[in-house]
Amino acid sequence: MRAALKRHAASCRFFIALALVATCAFPSVNALADDWGCQVILCLSNPAGPEQYSECVPPIERLWRALRHGDPFPTCDFGVGSSQGTFAANTFASSGYCREDLLYWGGAEQSELLCGASGAINVDVDDQLYTRVWWDVRGQVPTITEFYGAGGARVSYNPTQSAALFLLQVEQQENGFGGRH
Repeated sequence: MRAALKRHAASCRFFIALALVATCAFPSVNALADDWGCQVILCLSNPAGPEQYSECVPPIERLWRALRHGDPFPTCDFGVGSSQGTFAANTFASSGYCREDLLYWGGAEQSELLCGASGAINVDVDDQLYTRVWWDVRGQVPTITEFYGAGGARVSYNPTQSAALFLLQVEQQENGFGGRH
C-alpha cells in the first residue's frame, strides 16, 4: 500500500512538472530556442509516442534532424523542485545496444549483427526510467515508445543484453531445427 501511494505521489509530481513545462514550452507566441530541450523531454515522455500531439511534431522532427547530423542532445533546465531527476539522453543504437526484435543479420554476406534503429532516448523521471523511444526504426513505424512509468505493465530490460539473447535464440533454433548434423 505504501509503495503504491509513493508511486502515485511521484506520478502526480511528474505530471505537475509536465504541466508547468507545457505552459512554458508551448506558449501562444513562438517558443524561445531555450525551450526546445524542455519541449523535447515533454514530448518524449508521452507514453503514446513523441509525435502524438501536433505541438510536438516540430520540436521532435528538429530533434531527429539534429541527432542524424551528430548534434548533441538538447538540454532542459527544470530548475529546483519536483522535477529534479528528470532528464533524457540519447544512445546511438548498435548490435551492442538494441531491442532484441530490432536486431537482424546484414552487411556483407548477411554476417553482421545490426540494429534496425538509429538510437534510443531514455527519459528518466525521479531518476527512474519512464519512457524509452527508439528512433529511425526500419520498417513502417519511425519510432517505438516503451512506457515504464506508473501504471505501465512493461518490465524494464537492458538493451546491452539483447544481442546475447538474440544469439542464444538463433543457436537454440539451429540446434532445435537440425542446425547440427
